[in-house]
Amino acid sequence: MNKKIITIALALALPLTVAAFPGGHDGGHFDGHRGDKVERLAKQLDLNAEQKSKLEVIFKEQQEKREALRQESRLRMQEVLTAEQMTKLDAIKKEHQEKWQKRHEERKNQKQNESQK
Repeated sequence: MNKKIITIALALALPLTVAAFPGGHDGGHFDGHRGDKVERLAKQLDLNAEQKSKLEVIFKEQQEKREALRQESRLRMQEVLTAEQMTKLDAIKKEHQEKWQKRHEERKNQKQNESQK
C-alpha cells in the first residue's frame, strides 16, 4: 500500500517539480532565464519595448503560479506521506535535479565547443 502511495505521489509531484524547477534553482535563476527568453523573443519577433515589458510580466506571473502550485502540492503530499517517505521523496527529487543539472551543463559545454569551431 505504501509503495502505491509513493508511486502515485511521485507520478504527480515530479513532473510538476521538474517542469517548474528543472535544476532546483531559486527564483533568481528564473529571473535571468525569463530575461533571456524575452530577449530571444524580442529578436525573433521584433518586439517593441512595451511588448517586451508585458511579456516579462506574463512570465513573472507564470513563475509565481508555478511556485504556488509546487508549495501547495508539497503541503498536500505531507498530509499523505510519512516523514520517512517525504525524506525519500526529497532524496529522489535531489538526485533527479542533479542529473538534470549535469545534462544541462554537458549540453551547454557542447554548444560552446561547437560555436568555437
